[in-house]
Amino acid sequence: MKLTILTPLLFLPSILAITVTPYPKHPKKPRYTSTPRTSKICTVPSGEADSAASILAAAHSCNNGGTVVFSPNKTYTIGTALDLTFLSHVDLDIQGTILFSNDTDYWNANAFYLTFQNATTFWQIGGEDVNIYGGGTLNGNGQVWYDKYAKDIYILRPILLGIVGLTGGSVSNINMRFSPQWFNIIVNSTDVVYDHISISGGTNNANPAKNTDGWDTYRSSAITIQNSVINNGDDCVSFKPNSTDIVVQGLDCTGSHGISVGSLGQYPGEYDIVEDIYVYNISMTSASDGARIKVWPGTQSALSGDLQGGGGRGHVKNVTYDTFGNHKNDYAIQVTQCYGQKNKTLCELYPSELTISDIYFKNFYGTTSSKYDPTVGTVVCSSPTVCSKIYAENITVTPPSGKAAVYTCSNVNVTQLGLPCA
Repeated sequence: MKLTILTPLLFLPSILAITVTPYPKHPKKPRYTSTPRTSKICTVPSGEADSAASILAAAHSCNNGGTVVFSPNKTYTIGTALDLTFLSHVDLDIQGTILFSNDTDYWNANAFYLTFQNATTFWQIGGEDVNIYGGGTLNGNGQVWYDKYAKDIYILRPILLGIVGLTGGSVSNINMRFSPQWFNIIVNSTDVVYDHISISGGTNNANPAKNTDGWDTYRSSAITIQNSVINNGDDCVSFKPNSTDIVVQGLDCTGSHGISVGSLGQYPGEYDIVEDIYVYNISMTSASDGARIKVWPGTQSALSGDLQGGGGRGHVKNVTYDTFGNHKNDYAIQVTQCYGQKNKTLCELYPSELTISDIYFKNFYGTTSSKYDPTVGTVVCSSPTVCSKIYAENITVTPPSGKAAVYTCSNVNVTQLGLPCA
């Protein structure tokens, strides 16, 4: 059984405001309403070796009420880091293709640095009341980065689209292809809706497309991600530190690492919060996990040379996964407080200082892969004092062998959990 996209995308004439509405679930915060646009159109010229200056000029000219247009069947190459965080009441109508140049040396030195996990982005879009739509394509020229990363894991690979400091807006009806790293990051933003996004693009040789998360939210609230199809090689969606009041619904994800809370607790001295998250109506296929919560242990450890951490504090609270189809995922559910650490004894000696509570898994169905058969999930906390109120209800996921499904559980109230723990 695959999910059904519940609502069509609604576009109104360009002189009116575009309407992208969270449905059926929505964040707690009241929805921001875009103001009507004027008839002013700024069309970006095509065919330039580097369109960054023309895009910047069009954005300034049409700011405060207009629409910047990227024409259909045209390619716009961006070879210079582009800061569009000043936008106000403006639309970007992307009907053509935006292609980021393959100058890895330039981007490694000049892409916008976002601090968290050494994330960088080709361009950053922010301000107030900004809508991005049009049916066009963002192309990150990923293969050159996959090849580069295979030789140097410390290269800073840019994110395809950075929404940074945006209050009120939407990204809808856009194709995203071949991102060097994460496809989307949302930073210091509130009240943004993503709708009808198509994400795909892998390697054409032996060098894999690594860390290609669909979305990562960071220090943001009232975000909705819905009605989209994702084929990638890492988290379909990941809620990074201080992500609150977020709805994810109507996604069809293939080949990912699941809908993930975290990773959290990576940086000592920092307090991470993920709270008030609702994940609804998801189809997850051929992933490592379906629903996932990942927390670093209470001491430093290294997942890889370019990703290490542990010892941070914080909490995960009020997270619901509801109506979740699992199709050949290794685990339907995974909760771990030992992320990045293979030494389980060390995790027990230095339990996570990040608490997990009020977690709800509801209405899970489907069949896992054969990798861990008959185990279909794991709920493992590093200490009984840091996990509480974790519930599961109407979970009918089965292993492919037809044996009775079992779960690996540790340091959790199994009676409260309600899963068949081995």
